Amino acid sequence: MNTCYILLCGSSLFSCTIVGMKYESTIGLEIHAELKTRTKMFCDSLNNPDEKEPNVNVCPICLAHPGTLPVMNKKAVEAVIKVGMALHGDIPAKSKFDRKNYFYPDLPKGYQISQYDVPLVFGGVLNGVQLTRIHLEEDTGRLLHAEDKKYSLVDFNRAGVPLMELVTEPDMKTAEEAVAFARELQMILRYLGVSDADMEKGQMRVEANVSLGTMVDGKKVLGTKVEVKNINSFKAVAGAIEYEFRRQKSLLDDGENIAQETRGWDEHKQATVSQRSKEEAHDYRYFPEPDLPPLDISVFDLHTIQKSIPELPQAKRVRFIKEYGLSPDVVDVLVSDREHATFFENSASELSSHDKENFSKEVVLLGSYLNADVRGILIEQRITFSEMKLTPENFSDLIELISHDKVSSRTAKDLLREMVIQGGDPNTLLTDKGLEQVSDEVALGETVSHIIEANPDAVADFKKGKENAVQFLVGKAMGVLKGAGNPQVLRKLFEEELKKS
Repeated sequence: MNTCYILLCGSSLFSCTIVGMKYESTIGLEIHAELKTRTKMFCDSLNNPDEKEPNVNVCPICLAHPGTLPVMNKKAVEAVIKVGMALHGDIPAKSKFDRKNYFYPDLPKGYQISQYDVPLVFGGVLNGVQLTRIHLEEDTGRLLHAEDKKYSLVDFNRAGVPLMELVTEPDMKTAEEAVAFARELQMILRYLGVSDADMEKGQMRVEANVSLGTMVDGKKVLGTKVEVKNINSFKAVAGAIEYEFRRQKSLLDDGENIAQETRGWDEHKQATVSQRSKEEAHDYRYFPEPDLPPLDISVFDLHTIQKSIPELPQAKRVRFIKEYGLSPDVVDVLVSDREHATFFENSASELSSHDKENFSKEVVLLGSYLNADVRGILIEQRITFSEMKLTPENFSDLIELISHDKVSSRTAKDLLREMVIQGGDPNTLLTDKGLEQVSDEVALGETVSHIIEANPDAVADFKKGKENAVQFLVGKAMGVLKGAGNPQVLRKLFEEELKKS
């Protein structure tokens, strides 16, 4: 009897037993990331990913005019070495560039300057996945196809931009693993400051190599590898891998062979589509780039590069949980962006200098307000952490006010919104606007008596056992006090007065 366990709603459908045959997907990734340099890889044309006007950041070198010679971008080489060090790769003493020969309309020279057998980085590891290599090459131009498909336009602004390529071993078995790897690499590239790795802008592209393996005599036998190229979102990475598993499994079940080919991801169809048969290394006719000398890595200041590597996301997660007592879910959001994490730490440092005894409670509030409220305002206003007017000092002062019940939750959110957009000290804003929370029972007593007298129906409901009548009265009091009353104290006073009557 055939048995098959498939989870279509999640990200994993990777174990099926068909007439005694078990299929297991094997996944390797090739990830390209455009590097954040001032100029292109082999010329002085600007590397500007935000350029809207086509074909302005170009020159005779990146347009491959006859007689032009490439000159290597030192910063790009240092960036790849930095990534290699961060991922525990081996940096060789010597490296070199090679010509990768193939024709495509957006490749001006008819070949790409890349690296083949001696890349800048050998090995490494990330998320438990072994890396094969990290090398450096130049990006291609960009094709814009007409809607009627009658013609295509070429924009060479991107041609020659420094492009890092990271290749993994086929160590992953599920779409979740592949997506987690790609997400973590994106964060690391941003932490290192070597790439913005914005997938929507094409600054980071993922290629997934997927094959179905089987177990024969206790040994895993790999199936034919299919490459899905230029995937531009994490959702698409998961979708492409899952689709390939289903497609390849169906072919094998029908007794058909898997073709070794390159496929693309069709977002509209939610399917991979065949593009061409898969090239082998010999198809590209690699040979050493004659216009660039071999690269002596000793000319780079490796010690300074190593020292420039900051605390990376995983180490920061472990430290935040241990040092601040935050939950892993909260920490994951804090660490997802380096500016976000730095702002949190600076604010936490301010808090600890104010009130060490209350710090453990306040730092939880800090993380909650930063992850939810501050991020929400930034998204709404379409600004970044560096663009907002809120400072760590003022943010910590606001958290102090909240933790000591000097402002209500509603008032805190209103103050925070103004502080993010306009800036300002919360204590000053509180005084100027008369919004400081009133917790004094004597001061609130008169308002409580007035509200009870003005709402006999709510009093009657309370006497009938309707507990929500108290909340109704608290809401009325908060309205009269313009949000300045302490709701907990008001509730206590209402309950005491109602029980007397």
